[in-house]
Amino acid sequence: MNVLFLCTGNSCRSILAEATFNHLAPVGWQALSAGSRPAGFVHPRSLALLAREDIATVGLTSKSWDALPVVPDIVVTVCGSAAGEACPAYLGSALRSHWGVDDPAHVTGTDAEVDAAFGRAYRTLRARIEALLALPLDTLQHDRPALKAALDRIGALGARER
Repeated sequence: MNVLFLCTGNSCRSILAEATFNHLAPVGWQALSAGSRPAGFVHPRSLALLAREDIATVGLTSKSWDALPVVPDIVVTVCGSAAGEACPAYLGSALRSHWGVDDPAHVTGTDAEVDAAFGRAYRTLRARIEALLALPLDTLQHDRPALKAALDRIGALGARER
């Protein structure tokens, strides 16, 4: 199963999700990420956070959804509500869910405040990914309505914390 984490810039949230998912995923499941308007670079704070978590960063790039190497089975949008951000709508037959996370790249303040925003985004995404991977995936991958319902429930995890 291929899971696409999609946002606008593909420099922070979707990158964090892709790397974390691939770090934790069982055999046969793979994540990739993309953006509707890719920034063209991976945010250095995303790379630093992943390195602190001992999650591989080799090969992570900011890329367009037009350049995907595989067709995703599942698309998870991770756009937040900050600054009126519009979440891209992926067109295709993939199962879609929304896991809103505010963009830490838009946070201003001290280094500690910005690092805290990246940490919050990472912890929210990791908790949701762990919840997904705790599901009976062998069964759910053959039951699209049940998988969609589970993904949507997971997307609500931590929503009150933002």
